[in-house]
Amino acid sequence: MNEQTKLSGFVKYTWFVLAYNVLVILWGVFLRASKSGDGCGQHWLTCHGEVVPSAPELKTVIEFSHRLMSAADGIIVIILVIWAFRKFAKGHILRKLALASLALVIVEGLIGAGLVLTGNTAGSYSASRPFWAMGHLISTFILLTAMTLTAWFASGNKILSLKVSRKVFLLLGIGVFGILLVGMSGSLAALSNMLFPSQSLSEGIAKDFSASSHYLLRLRLSHPIVSILTSVYLIFLAGWLRKKSEKNPSVVRWSNILSVLILVQIAFGAATLLMLAPIVMQLGHLLLADLIWISFVLLTANFLQKDFLAADEHG
Repeated sequence: MNEQTKLSGFVKYTWFVLAYNVLVILWGVFLRASKSGDGCGQHWLTCHGEVVPSAPELKTVIEFSHRLMSAADGIIVIILVIWAFRKFAKGHILRKLALASLALVIVEGLIGAGLVLTGNTAGSYSASRPFWAMGHLISTFILLTAMTLTAWFASGNKILSLKVSRKVFLLLGIGVFGILLVGMSGSLAALSNMLFPSQSLSEGIAKDFSASSHYLLRLRLSHPIVSILTSVYLIFLAGWLRKKSEKNPSVVRWSNILSVLILVQIAFGAATLLMLAPIVMQLGHLLLADLIWISFVLLTANFLQKDFLAADEHG
């Protein structure tokens, strides 16, 4: 096997790791939406005190399968780290990103353990649960960032340049903040939908505006508002980046992909709301959110790619 073939294998593996983690995230959403998070009780690492549950209910199967997927994820990322250390020299960016991915997978596992051990699962509610939900969302997006950049660099892309104007940093920073804000408001909306379900759209809207409703229900209205505002901003930002980097075909491609995904997400989000957020729609909604984040990371990385950026700045 020649060097190029080995490198090709590593590249494919990095994209597989990213795709697998998206799958783990989606199964985690199904776990939450199906109220199966207490399927193993308040036990971790064991499940109801057993290594392998002997007489599992359906929710136990769902919870235990998620734990198995997460454990497999750890092994998959450890292989990524070993491969990166064998393939690349000391100090190489791919070594650092692979280690970061492993550390973030561990953080994700610890957050999951914390949710179980504190009883913040299924239909239970505590004052800390919204913060757990938002923290989990942020850590997930950071994990996807590390894995996306790992695959991007492995695919032969060169080092990034941060020698850009403050305007560029500000605009990109607003985009990052906007997506995270949408994600956090969405996690709270999903939590409120699960804890305080409505039988109709009109009932749900009435709860949103009722002074006697739980504060999570009153905050729920912020999600569609923030989503629309952020979507409009991101579409204009993608167009601006595309115009500024017309010589970079990757920027043009990811700008178009991001814009299309955002438009699809707006339509999908509206349909999810009208249908009172069935589980399958929640899965699709989060999948699109993850793809939007990954696309934004790839758009930003390609825009900041040193050679193209230098040419644009010179022009």
